[in-house]
Amino acid sequence: MQNKNKPFYKAEDLAKQLEVNIMTIYRYIKAGRLKAYKLGREFRIEKKDFDNFLNKIKTK
Repeated sequence: MQNKNKPFYKAEDLAKQLEVNIMTIYRYIKAGRLKAYKLGREFRIEKKDFDNFLNKIKTK
């Protein structure tokens, strides 16, 4: 699993953490809702960008 000291997550790690299909994460990235870097075949998401994403989708 993801070490909290690392500044990046893999898309697969986020899918497991959020308990969603990996394709959902890819759709968020493609739609621009989640910022990501593509390194080779993998997407990497900065911790701060993931935190911002969660804050945007938070319900009141």
